[in-house]
Amino acid sequence: MQPNKFIKLLQSIIYILSGLIAGFAIAWFIRSATLAKLKKVHLDTEGFLEREKLGKERLQRETELFYQRETELIRKLDAAIKLNKQLDGDIILLQKSNEETEALLNATEPEVYSLKLKLIEANNTIARMKGMAGKPG
Repeated sequence: MQPNKFIKLLQSIIYILSGLIAGFAIAWFIRSATLAKLKKVHLDTEGFLEREKLGKERLQRETELFYQRETELIRKLDAAIKLNKQLDGDIILLQKSNEETEALLNATEPEVYSLKLKLIEANNTIARMKGMAGKPG
């Protein structure tokens, strides 16, 4: 081989190897940058998913607490309705008893019954007068 051809061959080999090494380095850099970007996206996604998971758990706890409170309020409402019905029944019985007592009083002692009615009307008149005068009862 001639020395001139040998030098050109050696230069060509050096250029080819330099190109391969440079290409490999560039490819390695691109791959590393892509992996770093993917890792960042992965971490961001994990953070987002964790935040959503915590939000979901919080909402589930709040929903459970809401339903517990709703159940308690419904129970209290049912108890109040039952008590109200019982009180209505008691009032009706008391009114009936009062009417029977009034009828008995009127039948046995009409003078006392008449005085009682006059006393009730006098008390009502006094209360109206005080109300018109603006005096507290």
